[in-house]
Amino acid sequence: MPSKITYGIQQMLAEANAAVRTLKVAEARDLLGREDVLFVDLRDPRELDREGRITGAFHCPRGMLEFWIDPASPYAKPQFQEDKTFVFFCAGGLRSALAAHLAQRMGLGPVAHIEGGFGAWKKAGAPHEPPREPATNRF
Repeated sequence: MPSKITYGIQQMLAEANAAVRTLKVAEARDLLGREDVLFVDLRDPRELDREGRITGAFHCPRGMLEFWIDPASPYAKPQFQEDKTFVFFCAGGLRSALAAHLAQRMGLGPVAHIEGGFGAWKKAGAPHEPPREPATNRF
């Protein structure tokens, strides 16, 4: 018999969006380049290569977030030990809402995430680096 999910993604997202500051692209764009703000790209490396990236954003694969934030972790990254505002984003705003909520619960702050993620960022014409050229097969 399959499991009955009692705590689903819709509930998780509703809780995250109620607890975490959500930035429109224009608001996030105003923060880009500030010394006291770190943009955190949660996307998979293949997504970055395929879609491009926000210049200056720190890449943190979603699966490593907790380990990179916690200073007691052997994988802790210095970027998360700085006194900054952390602006999380993913492709569409779902992973970043959950990640920002978790980071906030861990004690990282202040945090926010970009509504609509990188997709909305690109669609709005916000500055970004283009996708990387695909690797050629040389065999």
